[in-house]
Amino acid sequence: MEIPSIGELRALSERHNGPCISMFLPTHRSGMETHQDPLRLRNHIRAAENRLLLDHLRTTQVEHLLQPIQALLEDESFWLHPGDGLALFRSPDTFRTYWLPSSFKEQVVVTDHFYLKPLLPFLSKDERFSILALSQNEVRLLQATHYSVRKVDLPAVVPRGLAEALTYDEPENELQYHSSSSGVRGKGGRRATIFHGQGVGIDDSRADLLRYFQRVDRGLHELLRDEQAPLVLACVESLFPLYREVNTYPHLLDQGVPGNPDKLSAETLLRQAWAIMEPYLLLAREQAAARYREYTETGRASHNVREIIAAAFHGQVESLFIAIDQEQWGTFHPATNTLHVHRVARYHDDDLLDIAATQTLLHSGSVYAVGQAQVPGGELVAAVFRY
Repeated sequence: MEIPSIGELRALSERHNGPCISMFLPTHRSGMETHQDPLRLRNHIRAAENRLLLDHLRTTQVEHLLQPIQALLEDESFWLHPGDGLALFRSPDTFRTYWLPSSFKEQVVVTDHFYLKPLLPFLSKDERFSILALSQNEVRLLQATHYSVRKVDLPAVVPRGLAEALTYDEPENELQYHSSSSGVRGKGGRRATIFHGQGVGIDDSRADLLRYFQRVDRGLHELLRDEQAPLVLACVESLFPLYREVNTYPHLLDQGVPGNPDKLSAETLLRQAWAIMEPYLLLAREQAAARYREYTETGRASHNVREIIAAAFHGQVESLFIAIDQEQWGTFHPATNTLHVHRVARYHDDDLLDIAATQTLLHSGSVYAVGQAQVPGGELVAAVFRY
């Protein structure tokens, strides 16, 4: 299972050498129906091929573009670890596949950019969060959604534990250390470090932990500086106030997962962190809806897609609700702010809801991809503006 990151969203949303093919299809994890999944993909390939030929591409160009997707039909290993849905993105310079834990409506979109709207429930920062599993022996950073969790590779500047952090500390700590010559090695095969000094007591231990946590916080800054997703801390309760004392990430939640995280798998940490995150996310969504109702008469809120599209491109949208189960077809030209809305899809039309949501995310706004009944006022789209 692989949830695309916000960085991958940025890469997919950039302009690519066209044409860009986006495919979404439901899949099956097990059972007799699994054999239908490659057949369904084959039908998607035919649909894309017909659309590309209508765009007057040469047959050789079409074959080259579709070849990596075509190869998946014969790749038995590709179908061994499926999810509930498969998303594929292909352009002359890009090929990405994502198995996701949620089914999709079958769609094939061929245009001059990738169609990302079906991914929005997984991409919105308001559906994503991170877990920092922190102990004196280990540091783990996990990226998570309700459906999935994956470990993040930490940069070398993040210490792997208290001992490593103090090994490279400044001399004025009044702590001396040396590597054990007895061959004793710590976790990961590192040579154990023995600390000794003059009367190391509670105050010294607290100071050591604060220095350790400062190094962790500084090291994570490079990874998290562009993020706005919540961060859940998992550690023994006595360490919560110490880490918060040095933390500089503004989206660290007050509540954390108590206990020694070293003994917990990523999946267990996800379950415990989600119990904290779910009410937090629902509250954030309710507050965004309340702001929409409050600002409706002031000009800082709108359900007019014409206003919202232009505002999203200029980074003006603070929060956006879109109907994930509906489309609004039309065209928009950012250079001239020219927008045409069509009742039914026309050749080379875009889903304007997709454009509004993608631009809002890229400008660090909040996107709530929900059923139309959950959009304030029952509209297709509703937005609160920053100004």
